[in-house]
Amino acid sequence: MADKTGLEQISSVVAIGGGHGLGRVLSALSFLGDRLSGIVTTTDNGGSTGRLRQSADCIAWGDLRNCLSQLCPHPTLNSVLFEYRFSDRDELAGHSLGNLMLYAMDQMSVRPLETIKLVSGMLGVEANLFPMSEAPTNMVALGADGRAVWGELAVDEMAAAPGLLALSPQVKATAEALEKLHCAELIVLGPGSFYTSIVPPLLIPEIAEAIQHSKGQLILIDNLRPEGTAADCLALTSRRTMITDILAGRSPDITLVHADTTEMVEQGMDKVFRTRLIGAVDDGLHDRALLEQALERIVIER
Repeated sequence: MADKTGLEQISSVVAIGGGHGLGRVLSALSFLGDRLSGIVTTTDNGGSTGRLRQSADCIAWGDLRNCLSQLCPHPTLNSVLFEYRFSDRDELAGHSLGNLMLYAMDQMSVRPLETIKLVSGMLGVEANLFPMSEAPTNMVALGADGRAVWGELAVDEMAAAPGLLALSPQVKATAEALEKLHCAELIVLGPGSFYTSIVPPLLIPEIAEAIQHSKGQLILIDNLRPEGTAADCLALTSRRTMITDILAGRSPDITLVHADTTEMVEQGMDKVFRTRLIGAVDDGLHDRALLEQALERIVIER
């Protein structure tokens, strides 16, 4: 068990991203309780989430559901129901009950954040979860041919790196998320799909500005394997440079990368911490204990 002295002395940690990657980071740091916050990407337009978005003008609930599920402290009837996915051949086929619950509660709540708080209480989740925005928006990319590509699914299917990424419509950040960023001592980006999980929250000007001016340490967690999108064409330094450009000059202080040996290396002006992040059982995601240990060491060495 890693000594948690370094992380335990931090008053506020904010992790940003989407999908399974953010959920794994949040679950690895869940011992921090309400000192841990997640800012979740809400641009997904595929699967159960996409079908709900087609029927109503709502945010994408899928990544929020995933994070809530991974933050559940122990299995309960509520958590099992929350993760249930319909397999029938009717109109419910493929829908996640958790997505439907979030969608239904959103219809009854004043704002999406209230829905998340209600479900967090139901599941016993202590960490704070915030959608990047409480208003629905979509990814838009400019292709090499000058044509606009609309939607997260289409962006991930692009054969070449987009020339420009944006949100349509441009939305405002969730106010409570900005408050957490302003006082964060540690900000974690990723892992996850670079263009469609990590970048979207940074395209909201208030979030980018809050990170730019933050005095907290900024860590980028790289993926374990190629993600199978156009982002694979970008070297690690190029992905860091793109983040730096979006954040108006603020670069990740350290990039955390999986490797068989443990070492801190300098790549130009960049610091890269290489260490083992795949456990004995490889489920395709970062091992929780090894991820916690790596972040602990980075905080202590700082």
